[in-house]
Amino acid sequence: MNTPEPLQTIERETGANPSWTVLWLHGLGADGNDFAPMVPELVRRDWPALRFVFPHAPQRAVTINGGMRMRAWYDIREANLANRADEHGVVESIAQVEALIDGEAARGVPASRVILAGFSQGGAIALACALRRSAPLGGIVALSTYLPMADRAAAMLARGAAAQPLFMAHGLMDPVVPYAAGMHSAAVLRQLGFNVDWHSYPIPHSVSPDEIRDIGDWLSQRFVAG
Repeated sequence: MNTPEPLQTIERETGANPSWTVLWLHGLGADGNDFAPMVPELVRRDWPALRFVFPHAPQRAVTINGGMRMRAWYDIREANLANRADEHGVVESIAQVEALIDGEAARGVPASRVILAGFSQGGAIALACALRRSAPLGGIVALSTYLPMADRAAAMLARGAAAQPLFMAHGLMDPVVPYAAGMHSAAVLRQLGFNVDWHSYPIPHSVSPDEIRDIGDWLSQRFVAG
């Protein structure tokens, strides 16, 4: 594969010499600014110094939106989840995310101390990336999302990938990515050996204060273990 084009990012550090990185992928049509304001709500006083990295997805035409160009991790070809994701775009975005993970290692934060998080389309890339990693990340957070190409997930599973802690959450009233789709993806990942920490909330396609609290609780466990 050719070297992927580097992604532009926004960064926030909670202290000097961060020992962990949280790499957070936004949803369709948004950009890295989308979740940056969440940092003060999420971070806790007893946590180690963190680096938050919020990349901007590339601009690309999105079929389901009439071919309009917008920031997207892959093309969405149709509403049907089985055929929704453009596999080439998914693979390309995984390579770009992996380049960011390698960049963190070069800055002194190994993959084992990288949390890969994503919302909606960004969450789909986080799950697809997790599936293929033989060197486990510190954890995966996948919100209001689904696993692309779930019918072929077993063939894509790397040895050691299922050791990665996985937090998944979904809104019960989600009109964009149906709740049932998230549940199905969680079931597939469990069958592959992942320990899925599943949460649901009475919200649409969004993130709630209760969800941020639960993510914080889960991250606290990762930081203690790491």
